[in-house]
Amino acid sequence: MTIQIRQATAQDCDLILEFISGLAEYEQLSHEVVATADKLNDTLFGTNSIAHVVIAELDGVPAGFALYFYNYSTFLAQNGLYLEDLFVLPSYRGQKIGKALLIHLAQTAVAQGCGRFEWSVLDWNQPAIDFYRAMGAVGMDGWTVQRVTGSALQALAQQQVK
Repeated sequence: MTIQIRQATAQDCDLILEFISGLAEYEQLSHEVVATADKLNDTLFGTNSIAHVVIAELDGVPAGFALYFYNYSTFLAQNGLYLEDLFVLPSYRGQKIGKALLIHLAQTAVAQGCGRFEWSVLDWNQPAIDFYRAMGAVGMDGWTVQRVTGSALQALAQQQVK
């Protein structure tokens, strides 16, 4: 069995949406998915795209994906690579596809001169946490993710400092 990691193309938008939907189902967040293949095409492959997608194939069959982008660390004065999503289809788990994706992204981060490779994981997802620890990841205790979205984002954007 051969694992290949390739850059996604605009022709992969339906496949990427399938992976996103599978991830959302696994995370019990399907109700939050509003992405469409057309919107993915515009935002991932349009002129202002800042995100990147790689597809993992096992013997030529799509088995998983990773979506990432670059961020910046002021403390390091270097870019970092942020993994937004990683998903392997259930029927392909245990075949080192997730490991291959993480290795590929670590190699990408090193090649791009990044000082960090980071991602978030749901605190209840112990199998993923164990997998990431086995790959050398360290949890960032003491940090919590903050998010402003939807109507709260709109309201914040309309505020003025008084």
